[in-house]
Amino acid sequence: MQVRLTMTDDLRQAMVQVKQAAVHHRNNYIGTEHLLWGLTAEDNTATRLLRAAGVSPEDLHRAVGARLSMGASQAAERIAWTPYSRKAMAIAEERAEAAGSARIDCDQLLLGLAQIGRGVAAGVLCDAGVDLATLDDCLGRSG
Repeated sequence: MQVRLTMTDDLRQAMVQVKQAAVHHRNNYIGTEHLLWGLTAEDNTATRLLRAAGVSPEDLHRAVGARLSMGASQAAERIAWTPYSRKAMAIAEERAEAAGSARIDCDQLLLGLAQIGRGVAAGVLCDAGVDLATLDDCLGRSG
């Protein structure tokens, strides 16, 4: 029997930001760029992990914002996730389960984005010098 993981309050709040970014930019999809935008919009475990890695979440937020492009779609109530975004969330779920948690948090989704290494978010993270090994190392030191 598979247990369905839930999101922490911080991750739910980040997802509000994710959807707002997609709707505001008239995108009919949730891409990795939207996920990184949402994760860096407010203080949470992802922004604290980035700071521990020596990276400014505010700078990342601005960098990903500069890459969000305006689409021609009308906002929809349900917006499809891209394959890379779904994969990042699946990795976050796997990390939460491996940690013995029933809840997915922002840092786990950030690690998922870094682990897939593809998509707009991966480019922004790479440009900022952020990689999975560094994040995992910082997480190991803080946890």
